[in-house]
Amino acid sequence: MADREFDLVLFGATGFVGKLTAEYLVEAAPAGARIALAGRSPEKLTAVRAELGPGAANWPLVQADSTDQASLDALAARTRVVVSTVGPYLRYGLPLVQACAENGTHYADLTGEPLFIRECIDRFGDRAAETGAKIVNSAGYDSIPSDLSVYQLYKRTVEDNTGELTDVTLVAWLKGGVSGGTVDSGRAMMEAIAADPKKGAIMSHPYSLSPDKAMEPDVGRQSDQALERASNIDPSLDGWVATFIMGAHNTKIVRRSNGLLGWPYGKNFRYREVMSAGKSATAPLVAAGMAGGIVATMAAGAVLSRVAVGRRLLDHLVPKPGTGPSEKARKSGWFTMRTFARTTSGAKYVCTFAGKGDPGYAATAVMLGESGLTLAFDQLSELAGILTPAAAMGDALTDRLRKAGMTIEVDIA
Repeated sequence: MADREFDLVLFGATGFVGKLTAEYLVEAAPAGARIALAGRSPEKLTAVRAELGPGAANWPLVQADSTDQASLDALAARTRVVVSTVGPYLRYGLPLVQACAENGTHYADLTGEPLFIRECIDRFGDRAAETGAKIVNSAGYDSIPSDLSVYQLYKRTVEDNTGELTDVTLVAWLKGGVSGGTVDSGRAMMEAIAADPKKGAIMSHPYSLSPDKAMEPDVGRQSDQALERASNIDPSLDGWVATFIMGAHNTKIVRRSNGLLGWPYGKNFRYREVMSAGKSATAPLVAAGMAGGIVATMAAGAVLSRVAVGRRLLDHLVPKPGTGPSEKARKSGWFTMRTFARTTSGAKYVCTFAGKGDPGYAATAVMLGESGLTLAFDQLSELAGILTPAAAMGDALTDRLRKAGMTIEVDIA
Protein backbone atom coordinates (compact mmCIF):
# COMPACT_ATOMS: atom_id res chain seq x y z
CA MET A 1 0.00 0.00 0.00
CA ALA A 2 3.01 2.30 -0.27
CA ASP A 3 1.55 4.02 -3.31
CA ARG A 4 -1.70 5.01 -1.58
CA GLU A 5 -2.53 8.71 -1.44
CA PHE A 6 -3.18 8.78 2.31
CA ASP A 7 -1.78 7.04 5.36
CA LEU A 8 -4.99 7.41 7.35
CA VAL A 9 -8.52 8.64 6.69
CA LEU A 10 -10.87 9.44 9.57
CA PHE A 11 -14.41 8.59 8.45
CA GLY A 12 -17.11 10.31 10.51
CA ALA A 13 -14.96 13.28 11.43
CA THR A 14 -17.99 15.53 11.97
CA GLY A 15 -19.55 13.28 14.63
CA PHE A 16 -19.08 13.59 18.39
CA VAL A 17 -16.31 11.02 18.83
CA GLY A 18 -15.00 11.73 15.34
CA LYS A 19 -14.14 15.31 16.29
CA LEU A 20 -12.41 14.15 19.48
CA THR A 21 -10.36 11.64 17.49
CA ALA A 22 -9.43 14.29 14.93
CA GLU A 23 -8.26 16.59 17.72
CA TYR A 24 -6.08 13.80 19.08
CA LEU A 25 -4.57 13.00 15.68
CA VAL A 26 -3.57 16.64 15.21
CA GLU A 27 -1.41 16.33 18.32
CA ALA A 28 -0.21 12.73 18.00
CA ALA A 29 0.35 12.03 14.32
CA PRO A 30 4.00 12.05 13.23
CA ALA A 31 5.33 14.84 11.08
CA GLY A 32 4.54 14.22 7.45
CA ALA A 33 1.63 11.88 8.13
CA ARG A 34 -0.86 12.03 5.27
CA ILE A 35 -4.21 12.32 7.01
CA ALA A 36 -7.61 13.13 5.50
CA LEU A 37 -11.07 13.73 6.95
CA ALA A 38 -14.08 12.02 5.41
CA GLY A 39 -17.84 12.31 5.76
CA ARG A 40 -21.09 13.09 4.00
CA SER A 41 -21.04 16.87 4.15
CA PRO A 42 -18.16 18.90 2.65
CA GLU A 43 -19.42 21.97 4.50
CA LYS A 44 -19.32 20.27 7.90
CA LEU A 45 -15.92 18.74 7.14
CA THR A 46 -14.58 22.18 6.26
CA ALA A 47 -15.87 23.58 9.53
CA VAL A 48 -14.31 20.76 11.57
CA ARG A 49 -10.96 21.19 9.85
CA ALA A 50 -11.02 24.92 10.62
CA GLU A 51 -11.74 24.18 14.29
CA LEU A 52 -8.74 21.84 14.45
CA GLY A 53 -6.31 24.69 13.82
CA PRO A 54 -3.13 25.01 11.77
CA GLY A 55 -2.02 21.42 12.35
CA ALA A 56 -4.88 20.19 10.16
CA ALA A 57 -5.04 23.09 7.73
CA ASN A 58 -3.66 21.02 4.86
CA TRP A 59 -5.60 17.83 5.56
CA PRO A 60 -7.63 16.89 2.47
CA LEU A 61 -11.38 16.39 2.70
CA VAL A 62 -13.08 13.37 1.17
CA GLN A 63 -16.81 13.16 0.57
CA ALA A 64 -18.14 9.65 1.26
CA ASP A 65 -21.48 8.28 2.41
CA SER A 66 -22.22 5.01 4.19
CA THR A 67 -25.19 4.53 1.83
CA ASP A 68 -23.06 4.99 -1.30
CA GLN A 69 -20.92 1.90 -1.86
CA ALA A 70 -19.03 3.45 -4.78
CA SER A 71 -17.88 6.38 -2.62
CA LEU A 72 -16.65 3.98 0.08
CA ASP A 73 -14.83 1.81 -2.47
CA ALA A 74 -13.08 4.90 -3.81
CA LEU A 75 -12.21 6.04 -0.28
CA ALA A 76 -10.72 2.68 0.72
CA ALA A 77 -8.64 2.51 -2.47
CA ARG A 78 -6.95 5.84 -1.66
CA THR A 79 -5.66 5.11 1.85
CA ARG A 80 -3.66 2.60 3.86
CA VAL A 81 -5.95 2.85 6.90
CA VAL A 82 -9.55 3.91 7.55
CA VAL A 83 -10.63 4.79 11.09
CA SER A 84 -14.41 4.87 11.41
CA THR A 85 -16.59 6.46 14.08
CA VAL A 86 -19.81 6.15 12.05
CA GLY A 87 -22.31 4.10 14.02
CA PRO A 88 -24.45 2.34 14.89
CA TYR A 89 -22.18 0.04 12.94
CA LEU A 90 -24.88 -2.57 12.46
CA ARG A 91 -26.89 0.01 10.52
CA TYR A 92 -24.14 1.91 8.74
CA GLY A 93 -20.82 0.07 9.03
CA LEU A 94 -20.95 -3.01 6.79
CA PRO A 95 -20.44 -1.25 3.40
CA LEU A 96 -17.20 0.37 4.62
CA VAL A 97 -15.86 -2.92 5.97
CA GLN A 98 -16.66 -4.49 2.61
CA ALA A 99 -14.77 -1.72 0.81
CA CYS A 100 -11.71 -2.15 3.04
CA ALA A 101 -11.77 -5.94 2.73
CA GLU A 102 -11.92 -5.74 -1.07
CA ASN A 103 -9.15 -3.15 -1.32
CA GLY A 104 -6.75 -4.64 1.24
CA THR A 105 -7.14 -1.53 3.41
CA HIS A 106 -6.61 -1.68 7.17
CA TYR A 107 -9.54 -0.52 9.31
CA ALA A 108 -10.37 0.27 12.95
CA ASP A 109 -13.65 1.14 14.64
CA LEU A 110 -15.28 1.64 18.04
CA THR A 111 -18.05 -0.90 17.86
CA GLY A 112 -19.45 -2.58 20.94
CA GLU A 113 -21.91 -4.53 18.78
CA PRO A 114 -21.36 -8.31 18.65
CA LEU A 115 -24.01 -8.66 15.94
CA PHE A 116 -22.04 -6.34 13.67
CA ILE A 117 -18.77 -8.15 14.24
CA ARG A 118 -20.40 -11.52 13.53
CA GLU A 119 -21.70 -10.10 10.24
CA CYS A 120 -18.20 -8.83 9.39
CA ILE A 121 -16.69 -12.25 10.10
CA ASP A 122 -19.26 -14.16 8.08
CA ARG A 123 -19.44 -11.81 5.10
CA PHE A 124 -15.96 -10.33 4.77
CA GLY A 125 -13.54 -12.36 6.88
CA ASP A 126 -12.23 -14.61 4.12
CA ARG A 127 -11.86 -11.76 1.64
CA ALA A 128 -10.02 -9.55 4.12
CA ALA A 129 -7.60 -12.40 4.84
CA GLU A 130 -6.99 -12.83 1.09
CA THR A 131 -6.25 -9.14 0.47
CA GLY A 132 -4.22 -8.68 3.67
CA ALA A 133 -6.67 -6.22 5.25
CA LYS A 134 -6.56 -5.99 9.03
CA ILE A 135 -10.14 -5.21 10.07
CA VAL A 136 -9.90 -4.31 13.77
CA ASN A 137 -13.16 -3.98 15.66
CA SER A 138 -13.67 -2.54 19.15
CA ALA A 139 -10.59 -0.33 19.21
CA GLY A 140 -11.75 2.01 21.98
CA TYR A 141 -12.63 1.64 25.66
CA ASP A 142 -14.62 -1.25 24.27
CA SER A 143 -12.49 -3.37 24.17
CA ILE A 144 -8.82 -2.34 24.23
CA PRO A 145 -8.25 -2.32 28.03
CA SER A 146 -9.81 -5.78 28.36
CA ASP A 147 -8.07 -7.23 25.34
CA LEU A 148 -4.59 -5.86 25.95
CA SER A 149 -4.71 -6.60 29.69
CA VAL A 150 -5.25 -10.31 29.13
CA TYR A 151 -2.72 -10.33 26.30
CA GLN A 152 -0.06 -8.77 28.51
CA LEU A 153 -0.88 -11.19 31.33
CA TYR A 154 -0.34 -14.05 28.90
CA LYS A 155 2.99 -12.57 27.78
CA ARG A 156 4.11 -12.34 31.42
CA THR A 157 3.25 -16.00 32.09
CA VAL A 158 5.37 -17.00 29.10
CA GLU A 159 8.24 -14.83 30.32
CA ASP A 160 8.03 -16.31 33.84
CA ASN A 161 7.25 -19.84 32.64
CA THR A 162 4.38 -20.11 35.12
CA GLY A 163 1.94 -22.09 32.99
CA GLU A 164 -1.33 -21.30 31.27
CA LEU A 165 -3.99 -18.84 32.38
CA THR A 166 -6.96 -20.34 34.22
CA ASP A 167 -9.35 -18.05 36.11
CA VAL A 168 -9.13 -14.41 34.98
CA THR A 169 -11.42 -11.61 36.19
CA LEU A 170 -11.36 -7.94 35.26
CA VAL A 171 -12.69 -5.42 37.78
CA ALA A 172 -13.65 -2.01 36.41
CA TRP A 173 -13.68 1.34 38.20
CA LEU A 174 -14.62 4.40 36.14
CA LYS A 175 -16.16 7.84 35.94
CA GLY A 176 -17.75 8.73 32.63
CA GLY A 177 -20.84 9.72 30.69
CA VAL A 178 -23.00 8.30 27.93
CA SER A 179 -23.48 9.63 24.39
CA GLY A 180 -26.48 9.37 22.12
CA GLY A 181 -24.40 7.29 19.73
CA THR A 182 -23.72 4.65 22.37
CA VAL A 183 -27.40 4.37 23.20
CA ASP A 184 -28.30 4.24 19.51
CA SER A 185 -25.92 1.30 19.03
CA GLY A 186 -27.77 -0.58 21.76
CA ARG A 187 -31.07 0.18 20.10
CA ALA A 188 -29.81 -1.05 16.74
CA MET A 189 -28.96 -4.43 18.25
CA MET A 190 -32.30 -4.65 20.07
CA GLU A 191 -34.15 -3.90 16.83
CA ALA A 192 -32.11 -6.52 14.96
CA ILE A 193 -32.95 -9.16 17.56
CA ALA A 194 -36.61 -8.12 17.52
CA ALA A 195 -36.62 -8.69 13.75
CA ASP A 196 -34.70 -11.98 14.01
CA PRO A 197 -34.82 -13.56 17.50
CA LYS A 198 -32.18 -16.13 16.47
CA LYS A 199 -29.60 -13.34 16.68
CA GLY A 200 -30.12 -13.28 20.43
CA ALA A 201 -27.85 -16.33 20.66
CA ILE A 202 -24.95 -14.24 19.36
CA MET A 203 -25.41 -11.88 22.29
CA SER A 204 -25.68 -14.61 24.90
CA HIS A 205 -23.17 -17.26 23.78
CA PRO A 206 -19.68 -16.68 25.26
CA TYR A 207 -17.94 -17.96 22.11
CA SER A 208 -20.21 -16.42 19.46
CA LEU A 209 -17.27 -14.50 17.96
CA SER A 210 -14.82 -17.40 18.13
CA PRO A 211 -12.93 -18.30 14.95
CA ASP A 212 -13.61 -21.98 15.73
CA LYS A 213 -16.09 -22.86 18.47
CA ALA A 214 -15.05 -26.53 18.40
CA MET A 215 -11.57 -25.55 19.58
CA GLU A 216 -12.76 -23.55 22.56
CA PRO A 217 -12.19 -24.93 26.08
CA ASP A 218 -15.07 -26.64 27.83
CA VAL A 219 -14.99 -24.85 31.17
CA GLY A 220 -18.69 -24.93 31.99
CA ARG A 221 -21.13 -22.07 32.22
CA GLN A 222 -19.69 -18.55 31.89
CA SER A 223 -22.22 -15.91 32.87
CA ASP A 224 -21.79 -12.16 32.37
CA GLN A 225 -24.12 -11.44 35.32
CA ALA A 226 -22.48 -10.74 38.69
CA LEU A 227 -23.38 -9.85 42.26
CA GLU A 228 -20.82 -10.81 44.90
CA ARG A 229 -18.21 -9.66 47.39
CA ALA A 230 -15.09 -8.28 45.72
CA SER A 231 -12.90 -10.34 48.06
CA ASN A 232 -14.09 -13.48 46.24
CA ILE A 233 -12.01 -12.28 43.31
CA ASP A 234 -8.93 -11.30 45.31
CA PRO A 235 -8.38 -10.83 49.06
CA SER A 236 -6.97 -7.34 48.44
CA LEU A 237 -10.37 -6.07 47.28
CA ASP A 238 -13.09 -4.64 49.53
CA GLY A 239 -16.76 -4.04 48.90
CA TRP A 240 -19.01 -5.50 46.25
CA VAL A 241 -18.98 -6.02 42.50
CA ALA A 242 -21.83 -6.23 40.01
CA THR A 243 -22.49 -6.76 36.33
CA PHE A 244 -20.34 -4.60 34.04
CA ILE A 245 -22.51 -3.35 31.21
CA MET A 246 -19.83 -3.91 28.56
CA GLY A 247 -18.62 -7.21 29.99
CA ALA A 248 -20.82 -9.27 27.68
CA HIS A 249 -19.11 -7.70 24.67
CA ASN A 250 -15.56 -7.40 25.98
CA THR A 251 -15.41 -11.03 27.05
CA LYS A 252 -16.29 -12.14 23.52
CA ILE A 253 -13.47 -10.00 22.12
CA VAL A 254 -10.93 -11.46 24.56
CA ARG A 255 -12.01 -15.00 23.75
CA ARG A 256 -11.79 -14.24 20.02
CA SER A 257 -8.23 -12.96 20.52
CA ASN A 258 -7.34 -16.23 22.20
CA GLY A 259 -8.65 -18.14 19.19
CA LEU A 260 -7.06 -15.90 16.58
CA LEU A 261 -3.67 -16.30 18.28
CA GLY A 262 -4.02 -20.10 18.39
CA TRP A 263 -5.51 -20.49 21.91
CA PRO A 264 -2.25 -19.70 23.79
CA TYR A 265 -4.07 -18.45 26.90
CA GLY A 266 -4.76 -22.03 27.93
CA LYS A 267 -7.13 -24.97 27.57
CA ASN A 268 -8.84 -24.03 30.85
CA PHE A 269 -8.96 -20.26 30.29
CA ARG A 270 -12.01 -18.69 31.94
CA TYR A 271 -12.65 -14.97 31.65
CA ARG A 272 -15.23 -12.58 33.03
CA GLU A 273 -15.66 -8.88 33.83
CA VAL A 274 -17.34 -7.11 36.74
CA MET A 275 -17.71 -3.55 37.95
CA SER A 276 -16.98 -2.21 41.41
CA ALA A 277 -20.02 -1.04 43.37
CA GLY A 278 -17.90 0.48 46.14
CA LYS A 279 -17.47 -0.53 49.78
CA SER A 280 -19.94 1.68 51.66
CA ALA A 281 -22.70 0.26 53.82
CA THR A 282 -25.07 0.60 50.88
CA ALA A 283 -22.72 -1.14 48.42
CA PRO A 284 -24.68 -4.43 48.41
CA LEU A 285 -27.83 -2.53 47.43
CA VAL A 286 -25.95 -0.55 44.80
CA ALA A 287 -24.50 -3.75 43.37
CA ALA A 288 -27.90 -5.42 43.28
CA GLY A 289 -29.41 -2.37 41.62
CA MET A 290 -26.67 -2.30 39.00
CA ALA A 291 -27.02 -5.98 38.21
CA GLY A 292 -30.81 -5.94 38.10
CA GLY A 293 -31.02 -2.61 36.32
CA ILE A 294 -28.94 -3.80 33.38
CA VAL A 295 -31.08 -6.89 32.92
CA ALA A 296 -34.30 -4.87 33.22
CA THR A 297 -33.12 -2.20 30.79
CA MET A 298 -32.12 -4.74 28.15
CA ALA A 299 -35.40 -6.63 28.56
CA ALA A 300 -37.50 -3.46 28.33
CA GLY A 301 -35.55 -2.21 25.33
CA ALA A 302 -35.99 -5.50 23.52
CA VAL A 303 -39.77 -5.42 24.10
CA LEU A 304 -40.16 -1.76 23.09
CA SER A 305 -38.09 -2.26 19.95
CA ARG A 306 -40.62 -4.77 18.62
CA VAL A 307 -43.42 -2.23 18.10
CA ALA A 308 -43.63 1.19 16.50
CA VAL A 309 -45.08 2.88 19.57
CA GLY A 310 -42.22 1.47 21.66
CA ARG A 311 -39.61 2.80 19.25
CA ARG A 312 -41.24 6.24 19.36
CA LEU A 313 -41.15 6.16 23.16
CA LEU A 314 -37.43 5.32 23.09
CA ASP A 315 -36.89 8.26 20.74
CA HIS A 316 -38.19 10.57 23.47
CA LEU A 317 -36.40 8.92 26.39
CA VAL A 318 -32.82 8.36 25.23
CA PRO A 319 -30.05 10.83 24.28
CA LYS A 320 -29.94 11.80 20.62
CA PRO A 321 -27.08 10.61 18.34
CA GLY A 322 -24.33 13.20 18.05
CA THR A 323 -24.60 14.26 21.68
CA GLY A 324 -22.28 13.45 24.57
CA PRO A 325 -20.62 14.64 27.77
CA SER A 326 -19.38 18.24 28.02
CA GLU A 327 -15.68 19.07 27.79
CA LYS A 328 -15.57 19.60 31.54
CA ALA A 329 -17.16 16.22 32.16
CA ARG A 330 -14.83 14.50 29.71
CA LYS A 331 -11.75 15.96 31.39
CA SER A 332 -12.93 14.95 34.87
CA GLY A 333 -13.48 11.33 33.85
CA TRP A 334 -11.09 8.44 34.45
CA PHE A 335 -10.91 4.67 34.41
CA THR A 336 -8.97 1.89 36.11
CA MET A 337 -9.22 -1.75 35.08
CA ARG A 338 -7.50 -4.35 37.24
CA THR A 339 -7.40 -7.87 35.84
CA PHE A 340 -6.66 -10.66 38.32
CA ALA A 341 -5.26 -13.90 36.89
CA ARG A 342 -4.25 -17.32 38.12
CA THR A 343 -2.18 -19.89 36.25
CA THR A 344 -1.89 -23.68 36.19
CA SER A 345 1.23 -23.47 38.37
CA GLY A 346 -0.60 -21.48 41.05
CA ALA A 347 1.03 -18.13 40.17
CA LYS A 348 -1.11 -15.03 40.59
CA TYR A 349 -0.83 -11.80 38.61
CA VAL A 350 -2.70 -8.53 38.26
CA CYS A 351 -2.66 -6.23 35.24
CA THR A 352 -3.53 -2.58 35.80
CA PHE A 353 -4.79 -0.60 32.82
CA ALA A 354 -5.66 2.99 33.71
CA GLY A 355 -6.10 6.34 32.04
CA LYS A 356 -7.37 9.87 32.47
CA GLY A 357 -10.41 11.39 30.80
CA ASP A 358 -13.92 10.06 30.23
CA PRO A 359 -13.28 6.45 29.20
CA GLY A 360 -15.87 6.32 26.43
CA TYR A 361 -14.85 9.60 24.81
CA ALA A 362 -11.61 11.34 25.85
CA ALA A 363 -9.72 8.10 26.48
CA THR A 364 -11.40 6.34 23.58
CA ALA A 365 -10.24 9.05 21.17
CA VAL A 366 -6.67 8.31 22.28
CA MET A 367 -7.12 4.55 21.88
CA LEU A 368 -8.76 4.80 18.46
CA GLY A 369 -6.29 7.40 17.23
CA GLU A 370 -3.32 5.30 18.33
CA SER A 371 -4.90 2.20 16.78
CA GLY A 372 -5.08 3.98 13.44
CA LEU A 373 -1.48 5.17 13.74
CA THR A 374 -0.32 1.68 14.73
CA LEU A 375 -1.97 0.16 11.66
CA ALA A 376 -0.53 2.87 9.42
CA PHE A 377 3.06 3.07 10.65
CA ASP A 378 4.10 0.12 12.82
CA GLN A 379 5.59 -3.24 11.86
CA LEU A 380 2.91 -5.84 12.61
CA SER A 381 2.39 -9.55 12.05
CA GLU A 382 1.01 -10.76 8.74
CA LEU A 383 -2.25 -11.87 10.39
CA ALA A 384 -5.19 -10.46 8.41
CA GLY A 385 -8.98 -10.72 8.38
CA ILE A 386 -11.53 -9.68 10.99
CA LEU A 387 -9.28 -9.15 14.00
CA THR A 388 -9.18 -7.85 17.55
CA PRO A 389 -6.85 -5.18 18.99
CA ALA A 390 -4.62 -7.77 20.73
CA ALA A 391 -4.42 -10.12 17.76
CA ALA A 392 -3.71 -7.35 15.27
CA MET A 393 -1.55 -4.93 17.24
CA GLY A 394 -0.64 -6.48 20.64
CA ASP A 395 2.70 -5.12 21.80
CA ALA A 396 2.88 -2.27 19.28
CA LEU A 397 -0.38 -0.74 20.48
CA THR A 398 0.52 -1.35 24.12
CA ASP A 399 3.76 0.60 23.65
CA ARG A 400 1.96 3.46 21.94
CA LEU A 401 -0.68 3.77 24.66
CA ARG A 402 1.97 3.79 27.37
CA LYS A 403 3.75 6.62 25.57
CA ALA A 404 0.39 8.40 25.31
CA GLY A 405 0.18 8.43 29.13
CA MET A 406 -1.84 5.34 29.94
CA THR A 407 -0.77 2.86 32.60
CA ILE A 408 -0.46 -0.74 31.46
CA GLU A 409 1.55 -2.90 33.82
CA VAL A 410 1.59 -6.47 35.08
CA ASP A 411 2.62 -7.32 38.65
CA ILE A 412 2.74 -10.44 40.81
CA ALA A 413 -0.41 -10.46 42.92
